[in-house]
Amino acid sequence: MPEQVHGTGDVFGVSRDVPLNYVSRKTVDDRFLEDLGRDRHIVVYGSSKQGKTCLRKKCLNDDEYIIVHCLNRWTMSELNSTILKRAGYEITQSTRKTATGKNKIDAKISAGLFGVKAGVEAEATTENAIEKTTTELELDVEDVNDVIAALDAIKFKKFVVLEDFHYLPVEAQKDFAVALKAFHENSEICFIIVGVWLEENRLTVYNGDLTGRITAVNADLWEKSELRDVVLAGEALLNVSFDSEFTAQLVEKCHGSVHILQEVCFQVCESSKVYRTCEARLELGHDVDVDALVKCVVDQQKGRYNSFLGSFADGFVDTVLEMYKWILYPVIMSSHDDLERGLKLAQIRKALDDNHPAGRRKSPTGNGLNTGNITQALQYSAALQAKKDIKPIVLDYDQTNVRLNVVDRGFLVWLRHQDRNALLEMVGLPSE
Repeated sequence: MPEQVHGTGDVFGVSRDVPLNYVSRKTVDDRFLEDLGRDRHIVVYGSSKQGKTCLRKKCLNDDEYIIVHCLNRWTMSELNSTILKRAGYEITQSTRKTATGKNKIDAKISAGLFGVKAGVEAEATTENAIEKTTTELELDVEDVNDVIAALDAIKFKKFVVLEDFHYLPVEAQKDFAVALKAFHENSEICFIIVGVWLEENRLTVYNGDLTGRITAVNADLWEKSELRDVVLAGEALLNVSFDSEFTAQLVEKCHGSVHILQEVCFQVCESSKVYRTCEARLELGHDVDVDALVKCVVDQQKGRYNSFLGSFADGFVDTVLEMYKWILYPVIMSSHDDLERGLKLAQIRKALDDNHPAGRRKSPTGNGLNTGNITQALQYSAALQAKKDIKPIVLDYDQTNVRLNVVDRGFLVWLRHQDRNALLEMVGLPSE
């Protein structure tokens, strides 16, 4: 009888907590732990469901950080206000104005919190308001220097984790990239920024002054040996043994998605009625159709992926060029390998030149569609998905390498099993 009994759901599948079969990756976990001690801001990036949140939970204790989940309609002032709230300030509204004419908010610290004396208060800004308290410190929440002063007043020393940073409006992301330089130079506060993208230098693109003040950890990549280790760790915890051929095929067919690998293993355990650690070692996975299981897992997201295609094709508003609908053309029709590498701007341009009604090969004048039309649409692709409430996002544009990336590996696998012409017709594009 095994010494400890574990539930299958605590090992394989989707869990709110760190799975028991968590595998540390040298290029990810070791790098993250090293960067934590370098007094730099850290960006953790990668596709959705690849272990970014688990990395933070595994490597940091709960009392070492505060966490802020970013929303798609936040301005810089709303982001700063939430940071102050999570740090311990009590925010109330005020009728006083800032120099820019906006209403202020009062940020008050409770007596004894973080060792601060009762009555130490601060002001910040928001659009709405009524006055409630008298403050001793007047702060403008849009001014990063005042935010730093407010955090310094309570001797705040924890990491600030910004989850879902990619959901912030582009302008708010750019503004905060500027603020990060001030946080680095004028305080000891370090931010851990978590985003769904595959661009290592995204924040330094927004603010070149962050070079040397920020470091990036790519949590997207899983080596095949690491994926096998995930299976092996789960086997030991549940006292089971997966067929070697099953494991080899699963590692190959999950296409680098640890989420798909975990979910397939969970389904095999469930179908074999393994709900907890077995008393005697049990063999699993013999003669299992791995491809069918992988398809079953990704088909659970079929409704979301179809909704994504329809919503993305509609764009922000109706336009003559219908750029967002046509951006989907090369996404739907490209090979799996091309999509995994990311679609270069030149590839997208060629596909649209050949097929878009205003493309060079289609337009009578040959100058209807230009690169600027395409680039502008690509740059706002993530913002469009945030506006349409597509979570997690599926596509993201890498401005550094001018490349459109699929940042949902489940979508890549799902697309392999679809009738491409049917998808084209669904979004209103001409089928081949």
